[in-house]
Amino acid sequence: MKRLCIYLLLTSMLLAACNKSPVIDDVTMLDGNQIFDASLNHPENYLASSYLANPTENQLNTPVIIASHGYSASTFEWDELRVFADKNKGFYVSQVLLGGHGRTYQEFKDATWKDWQQSIKDEYEKLSKMGFKKIYLAGSSTSGALLLNLIKSNFFSSYTKPKGIFLIDPIVLPSNKSLTMIGLLGPVLGFTTSELEEGEKGYWYVYRPQESLKQLLAVIDLTRRDLEDGFSLPQDTYLKVYKSIKDETAEPVSALLIYKGLKTSKGANIDVEMVESNLHVFTRLKGRSNVSSTDEALQLKTFTEMRNKMLE
Repeated sequence: MKRLCIYLLLTSMLLAACNKSPVIDDVTMLDGNQIFDASLNHPENYLASSYLANPTENQLNTPVIIASHGYSASTFEWDELRVFADKNKGFYVSQVLLGGHGRTYQEFKDATWKDWQQSIKDEYEKLSKMGFKKIYLAGSSTSGALLLNLIKSNFFSSYTKPKGIFLIDPIVLPSNKSLTMIGLLGPVLGFTTSELEEGEKGYWYVYRPQESLKQLLAVIDLTRRDLEDGFSLPQDTYLKVYKSIKDETAEPVSALLIYKGLKTSKGANIDVEMVESNLHVFTRLKGRSNVSSTDEALQLKTFTEMRNKMLE
């Protein structure tokens, strides 16, 4: 017991000695003040509400999907869906940058999960008021929790009801259990560091402030509790969950919790597909160094299924 106490004391002293603010001096890092998400300066290249600012009747009847990314990521996460849409036609993609993301470390640090969510709400409201009749949503990772919260809070009751929602590796339970300790260790650590591959630099935050990790934990905990209580989709809204069976970020059981806690407006079960992948957000392959033909086939299959559903 005495040794354990000494170990804990030494560990606490070591943690206390850590620098609580990262040194950001690499111009290739998203965390600094040199690189910003391109959608901030050129929304007309990302948001359907901008590049379709004066829609024709035909465009208003064409499906549009609002695609939102995960925690600490950027619009880059859905670039491949945009490429797929441009090639195969039939629907528009609106790539939303979560609030507080794609900017400096300090702005990321200061943003709440409701700030993250606000940009999704803003784009949905705009498209609905513009008269788009077939609005879909796609959320990867943390955006899965943000979209589930919009459903639970009845956000869509004031607007055109979404035709469908696709969740890619939504996180309800984290695979890394240390996240649950952020309330205790966060103030001591200040931030954590994530390892990025070369092709991911400039599109994800290297440093994750403890304040943002607390926000992440807060929204997924809230989502889990809401699913335990149970709630339903808006009328005639379709939803499908795609979940990797091996995921170092989001526990595969997250899909089961969504399946058990969320029903259609008529009380039926939602669709869930457990996919053979060990990638978190398997629909994003750009920037990853080890991508197999199986990964590419799975991405194409998923995008094709999403497109087919939108064109029904």
